[in-house]
Amino acid sequence: MARWREIVAAFLATCLLMSPVWGASAGVLGTVVASDRASVGGTGAAVGTTVFAGDKLSTAEAGSVQLRTGAARFQLGESSIATVSDEGGMPQAILLRGSATFSTANAKAFALKASTAVIRAKNDEPTIGQVTILGEKQLLVKCTRGALTITVGDDSRVIPEGSAYRIVLDPAANEEAQGQPPAQGAGSKGSGRPPLMAAKSKFVWYAVGAVAIVTFLAVQEALESPDRP
Repeated sequence: MARWREIVAAFLATCLLMSPVWGASAGVLGTVVASDRASVGGTGAAVGTTVFAGDKLSTAEAGSVQLRTGAARFQLGESSIATVSDEGGMPQAILLRGSATFSTANAKAFALKASTAVIRAKNDEPTIGQVTILGEKQLLVKCTRGALTITVGDDSRVIPEGSAYRIVLDPAANEEAQGQPPAQGAGSKGSGRPPLMAAKSKFVWYAVGAVAIVTFLAVQEALESPDRP
């Protein structure tokens, strides 16, 4: 019995010693690797700062901040705000204002949300995407490497490498506000009921021209080391 008590006591002591370590690592999302006139959680974002799920990142005019998280890099542009989180093991950011760029090594490395849209890499190849909020329900989405998918509800489309699109979310509401007729695929067929969008019309997009294929954010470090923490 005395021997058993010693074993239990040793086990409990070990748990107490380890619990601060477990607590310190819980919710860690990434590390700041570059910063200029930026903050994390309202305090200065120095290089090496640990970023936790739920933190808010913000930048001043002409500022920027870059985060490394697993097999992805995330950079917030000037005069921008985003929050970061973890959803089912996938790091993600919610862009609230301004613009952001991300690079990934695989399709599950990172997701960027803006309003009701979710933008991520289409497949497991090096991918670079950029999202800019143009208005309450308008985005500019560019893909400079690989291919992106943009998803709003059950509507998902591919943005190929070297292309840029202006995205209009909730197009029926936008058209009604501007006094325009519903987009093709919408309507009530003269029944007098309010117009209804077609099932796959959660957003509309307009090509705005090609973009240069570029590398970015010391992207090779992130993409060539997909398991690097």
